[in-house]
Amino acid sequence: MGIVKAVCISREKGTEKKPVSEGHLIENYGIDGDAHAGNWHRQVSLLSYEKVKEFNEKGGNVQDGAFGENLLVEGMDFRKMPVGTRLGCGETILEITQIGKECHSHCTIFHRVGDCIMPREGVFAKVVRGGIIRPGDVMRVMENDPNRPLHAAVITVSDKGYAGEREDLSGPAAAKILEEHGYEVVETMIVPDEPKMLKRQLIRLADSRQVDLILTSGGTGFSMRDQTPEATVAVADRMVPGIAEAIRFGSMEITKRAMLGRGVSVLRKRSLIVNLPGSPKAVQESLSFIIDTLEHGLRVLRGEAFECAGQED
Repeated sequence: MGIVKAVCISREKGTEKKPVSEGHLIENYGIDGDAHAGNWHRQVSLLSYEKVKEFNEKGGNVQDGAFGENLLVEGMDFRKMPVGTRLGCGETILEITQIGKECHSHCTIFHRVGDCIMPREGVFAKVVRGGIIRPGDVMRVMENDPNRPLHAAVITVSDKGYAGEREDLSGPAAAKILEEHGYEVVETMIVPDEPKMLKRQLIRLADSRQVDLILTSGGTGFSMRDQTPEATVAVADRMVPGIAEAIRFGSMEITKRAMLGRGVSVLRKRSLIVNLPGSPKAVQESLSFIIDTLEHGLRVLRGEAFECAGQED
């Protein structure tokens, strides 16, 4: 449990937030009047009061809302809470959707004192149930939603797709299959055949958004620009060779060229990353070989299921 120390909003993006007497949280939107509210996953930002206190003790001298936080809370270390954690405050319910954030352009505080704690200590949440939050209100960790769906992201790796020279059909094909099997697809994107960019997105999705399943499409062939497997292995904690082997084994029944596919499957923290070929047909075929068995492994990763020796799915 914790105590809300400040409720802050900003009318414009890119400006420091200012304390207000109360915040009106709107379901699946954010805080009324805050520039960062909207139909996305970062509706409300939260920061631990103790982290700001430590920063100020080192000479930071910042005011409430200076880091861009909507809710400053004492007694809760948000950084240790996984994505999916639900927080209750009065009648409101928030669900954490992202841990930390990328900082593309340094804020005013960073330029003034050389540091900003929001990218590494802040978290973001969506509003599950709206209501009023005021300074002094008690915030508590709630039981997680037992029906929370598995979350997935799809990355298409294609120079031409990224440049707008080719319509991406493989990514939407993968997303459709995932949704048909009950997944919530939280992000889709196209990146060029650039390993650094792909690695950055894989790390962000696994570490910050803590997505259960990340599918990539494309970049698994013999072309010198095909570097998806190498980028995937570079961010891996553990290998899961059986998934990639199952895709190749099933695909070999369709075309012998499947032996030329170099896709890999790996784990990074609690995220499974699977490389798929680049065509919509190959994506559909590949997923048909593995989709029914993936859920058990992903539930084990989440801690919601256990390995069962001798049982066949």
